[in-house]
Amino acid sequence: MEYAIGAGIGLVMGLAIGYVLCRKLLAGQFGGQMGIDLGKKVAARVAADPAFAKKIDELFNPPPVKPSGEPFRLLGMLQRDARLLDFLMENLSAYDDGQIGASVRDIHAKSQAVIKKHLTLEPVLGQEEGTRVTVPAGFDPSAIRLVGNVSGQPPFNGTLQHAGWRVKGHTIPKPADGQDEFVVMPAEVELA
Repeated sequence: MEYAIGAGIGLVMGLAIGYVLCRKLLAGQFGGQMGIDLGKKVAARVAADPAFAKKIDELFNPPPVKPSGEPFRLLGMLQRDARLLDFLMENLSAYDDGQIGASVRDIHAKSQAVIKKHLTLEPVLGQEEGTRVTVPAGFDPSAIRLVGNVSGQPPFNGTLQHAGWRVKGHTIPKPADGQDEFVVMPAEVELA
């Protein structure tokens, strides 16, 4: 009998100590007692208020971010004003070099005008191409690409092959409301 009472007391004490330890561990993991109390309040409100539940769900499962259509708007302007996409997507094997050259001159001038109107460009490196440059330690690999025999640690010394381009500013117009900015050029249908 004493054994059963001792075992019962041991079991109750073990459960009590286990409860306290688990509560402390959980409280520590979830912001202490304030975190547990806030969790209880949120759970009660979620159970009673579907609109609140939806907002909480959106916090934990946000909708995917819609990608910017800005690059496509620039491509659309290059297509509209210079027919750049038409040229790039054309199979040129049927044309001789003279025909292609004449087309390129016109596309080049019109594309350049669009870029100069809507983008402010500057070189990544200000030195003349063909000059010797030093690439310091901590350089930005998205701004400077090392080519050739790359070994060792910076600083690197080499010849500037291309100064690179950086967009310093732009004036790309926003699309009209309701316009799908991922349509680079609408289809044209001539009605008779």
